Parts: sequence; C-alpha cells; structure tokens
Amino acid sequence: MGVVTRRSSMTFYSDGSDHYSHRVRIVLAEKGVSVDVVNVTTANKPEDLADLNPYNSLPTLVDRELSLYESKIMMEYLDERFPHPPLLPVYPVARAQNRLLAYRIERDWCPHVDLLLGGKGKEAAVLKARKELRDSLITIAPIFAEKPFFLSDEFTLVDCIAAPILWRLPAMEIELPEKQCKAMLKYMDRIFARESFLASLSDAERDLRNA
Repeated sequence: MGVVTRRSSMTFYSDGSDHYSHRVRIVLAEKGVSVDVVNVTTANKPEDLADLNPYNSLPTLVDRELSLYESKIMMEYLDERFPHPPLLPVYPVARAQNRLLAYRIERDWCPHVDLLLGGKGKEAAVLKARKELRDSLITIAPIFAEKPFFLSDEFTLVDCIAAPILWRLPAMEIELPEKQCKAMLKYMDRIFARESFLASLSDAERDLRNA
C-alpha cells in the first residue's frame, strides 16, 4: 500500500546530516505529509530563519503562521495534526511510558551522539563517549527480542528518535557484537527497510552506509 500524500503548506528547514532533523523527517514521511524541505547546514542558514526561530537553530518547522523549533515538539505536533497512522499510544499510561523512553534516549544517548558526530571533542572525551554509548546499546539490546518495535507492538515516536542514531553507528565508529545484540540488529534491519525510513534519508545520510 503506497503512502498517501496530504496537501500541506509546511516548510521544514532541515540539516541533511543531523539526527534531530532526521527524526522529524521520518515522522513527515510516516504521515505522508507534503512538505517543502529546505536543506541547510549550520554554516549556511537562510536569513529568514532567525525571524522564524529566536534561537536560529535547526531543525525548524513552519506551518502557516506557526514556527516550531524543538524536534520532539514538532514530532508530537505532526502526530496530532495528522492523526493517521498514530505514532503515540492512545492510553495515558502507555503514552507517558513512551515519552519517558524518548526522554531517556535524549538523556542517555544523545549527549554521546552529539559529541561523536560533532567532531570537536578531545580524544579522551571521544573515546569515553564511544565506549559509554556502545555499552549502553549492548545493555539494552536484549529488550528488542520482546516486541517488534522499541518496547512496543506498534511503530512510535521512540522508533523515530532511535533509528537516526542507530543508522549513524558506523559514522561514530561503533560496531555492535552480533551475539549479544542479535535482536537489536534485527530491529535495525526492519526499521531501515521501512518505506518511511527510506523516504526520510537525505543524500548525506544515504552515503553514511553506502560508503
């Protein structure tokens, strides 16, 4: 079944190599939203971005008069604006648990990811971040044997947050041991083959695994 494209007057200012931009692009693709994606980097931001976003940061999503500049807020807004398919659980307890998982990824993984991909850390800090992120992934890997998605029977916003990080493991020089991470590696294969994930990839992101 093909993706249904919904008409929209949205503009998305996206960094094609940034995992925060990537997570929003996955949601846009999952929802089949028609959006004008403006590919920019921190070094060549358009002049109007500062007018739309007081932090002049990426990503930024503009929907008519509304400007959003925090990726998780964008993702939840898109899920409410385009309800199908839903990317958050219906029931409050499950929804809160889903948000906590997203929060834990932000706290436990993202600082390491940002350091490793930023290219500005001292060697000792980079080595420490790589080891801690790898250890964290190995520790959590067995949970992927329990459910087809990230602790869920359905694809959710947590998968949209985790997938861009896992896609970038080669760029961070992290290789997961197959024996200990078999279930997680199978999860990655499923997510990376998903139609919305493939549609979300920028040229730079495709090159991360085609090189």
